[in-house]
Order: sequence, then C-alpha cells, then structure tokens
Amino acid sequence: MEPLLLITHSDAGGSDALGDALEVLHGHASVEVAETSNPGELDGVLHRAGSRPIVVAGGDGTLHAVIATLHRRNDLAGKVLGLLPLGTGNDFARTVGMPLDAVEAAKALVSAVPREMDLIVDELGEVVVNSVHIGASALASHHGATWKERLGPFGLGLIGYPIGAAIAAVRPPFVRVRVEVDGVVVADVDRHVLMVAVGNGISVGGGTELTPDADPTDGEADVLVSFATTPRARLGYALDLVRRNHADRDDSVYLRGRQVSVAGESFWLSADGEISGPEGRRTWHVERAAYSLLVPRDAATR
Repeated sequence: MEPLLLITHSDAGGSDALGDALEVLHGHASVEVAETSNPGELDGVLHRAGSRPIVVAGGDGTLHAVIATLHRRNDLAGKVLGLLPLGTGNDFARTVGMPLDAVEAAKALVSAVPREMDLIVDELGEVVVNSVHIGASALASHHGATWKERLGPFGLGLIGYPIGAAIAAVRPPFVRVRVEVDGVVVADVDRHVLMVAVGNGISVGGGTELTPDADPTDGEADVLVSFATTPRARLGYALDLVRRNHADRDDSVYLRGRQVSVAGESFWLSADGEISGPEGRRTWHVERAAYSLLVPRDAATR
C-alpha cells in the first residue's frame, strides 16, 4: 500500500478509535498524521500532500472541508481520498458503503479501490459533497447541530438530529420558490413547499434517507421537493420518511438532473450540515468524476 496522508480536525472526537485505526494502517503503509484546527492549517497540509492518497479521519464536515479546499485550489481533479468515519452522522460513508466502525473502515481501506465521485457545485464555487437542502430540513439541521454540540460531550451527539427534526416539525418554515431541474419547472412560487433537497448522497442527519436513490457516481443529482404543508400532510410525510417511502407520496416530486435552480422567497440552506443564508437564489450543477474515493471492494462492484 502506498504512503498515506491522514488528516484529522483537532476538535474531532473519537481519538481512541483513531488510534486503533492507525494501528491497522501502520501495518500496511507509511502514514503521516496531520491535525488541523483552521482553514489555513488545512490548506498548508494539503499543499504538501503531493500524489499521496489523502485519508480524512472525521465526519461529513471534515470531508467537506478537505474537498472544498482542494476544489478552491484547483487541485481536486486526479486526487484520491479515503475516509475513516469518525463523525456523528457519517452520512457519506453510509452512501459509499464504508464501515462506520473506525477499525473496520481501516481494514477496508487497506484493500479498497478508487472510484470516481461526482461533486455538486454552486454558482459561487461552493461545493456539496453529500447533500444540500432548504426549508424544514435546513431548520432541522440548524437545531440538530445545536443539540449535537450540547450533547456531544456526553457521547449523545447523534440524538441531536431527531431533536432538531422534532423542533422543526412544530413550526416548519414554508417557502414559495421556483425550482427548475435541467430547465424544467417542477415547483413555482404560487405554491408553498415544505422542503427542497438536492442529494449526491443518500442520507442526512445520521441515516435519514432523504434522497434514497442517490448515487454519487451516476453524473446526476437526486432532487426531492415536498409540498406537505398542512399539519396532516406533514405528519404523514414524517412517518413516510421514517418508512423510507416519502418520495412516492402524491405531494412529493422526486427526479434527477445535472442542474438545479431554486429562486424566490428568502430561504436558509444546509449544505453538508453547514447552515447559510438567507438566500434568494441558488443554482447547483454536477461535476462528474471530480475526484476519486477509496471504497471497499464489494461496494465498488455494486
């Protein structure tokens, strides 16, 4: 196995798990471990990566930071990344079939194969590795992140996601927006929407399969628009989301495309768990095969 550069964030948890995973990797390769605490440090570390595969030890946020920095440096094309899922949600790891146990993930990395991955990019050059969504789901992410931070020191960070979802369900932020997928209007400002999701990965919030058919290797993003705005419809939507058949509802639209535009009333958005806004317009497009990710051999053949 060729030499590796492993990047971890200084605030990330799972130090014991990381140590155990490193023991596995050290048995097969030379590994340089770089701990970063801010974007400047991360940029410096990536500058000296060379041709080595870059293993990200963390969750979706850490993976997003590494890929965003490489993309901003115009240094992402041709890069090979690996993932040791040490985050709270680890949603992109779930999508690509990487074991969520750090030691098992390290064992999988030893024999993993590179697979080209798509990337979602907006008109400002900001990237989305896993998922971006607006409306009720973005509010849920905001509240979930707050509770994750509060409960994380007690090892209960994952509980923050359902708490956030429950809070958002009480008073969801309906918005009137025009949604276009590859130039086709699928929602317009004459109708409130509960949420809009653009998925490169399957799940958000630690396993909630928001765009269940998403495939980060197919060159398209999966788009979900929910019009479930009445109290009864919202309850039904929430139950169907748990049952994983929310995309089949009469008040949902689910399709794929290479470019997605949302414009209308001001909205907040959650991109890979990072909340931003308010926005009035945003357009995303898919950059196919933007980088390669090491995935387990059995996952690579699916």
